[in-house]
Amino acid sequence: MPGPRPTLPASDLARTVVFAAFIAVLGLFPGFYVGGSGVPIIIQNMGPLLAGIILGARRATAAVVLMLALTAIGLPLLSGGRGGVAPFIGPSGGFLFGWIASALVAGLIAQRARNRGLPVLLLAAFAGLLADYLVGIPFLGFYTGDFGAAFVQSLVFVPGDLAKVVVAALVASVVHRALPGTLVSSAARNE
Repeated sequence: MPGPRPTLPASDLARTVVFAAFIAVLGLFPGFYVGGSGVPIIIQNMGPLLAGIILGARRATAAVVLMLALTAIGLPLLSGGRGGVAPFIGPSGGFLFGWIASALVAGLIAQRARNRGLPVLLLAAFAGLLADYLVGIPFLGFYTGDFGAAFVQSLVFVPGDLAKVVVAALVASVVHRALPGTLVSSAARNE
């Protein structure tokens, strides 16, 4: 007979749900399309980065999975009011799945660091962005049938995404100073 299942404390559950909602709110800002890749430039992909460097890997990943699951069942939570299964099998599908890796990687780096100063948060957010690209670009290449073109088309995202890395790290730095030891630190203790 298996032992008792670990339960998620109410505060962890609340933080997870709030961040899933925050990522959805970022979808209110419309995306715009540049070039022919079919993948919009959006603000929403900053949400998984922020979740990771504020909540830690486990809670951030859960928040992103929750938000994506709600989207998959049809809620129009993605930028431009997109929802359902279509965004996951279209050209931006890999980047959506990459949000899970993004939150996980950024969260692991942030919660393992002894000092959560701005340089560490920048590194964590940048690593999370790279994780998203490592999933999204090959998916786009498979979708279009041209991996080289997918890579080149994805270069249009780099300047804006680097700005989002900086903004996410700055916001997280302020949050960590305002609420020391309550966010990523508690996530690290629970894992």
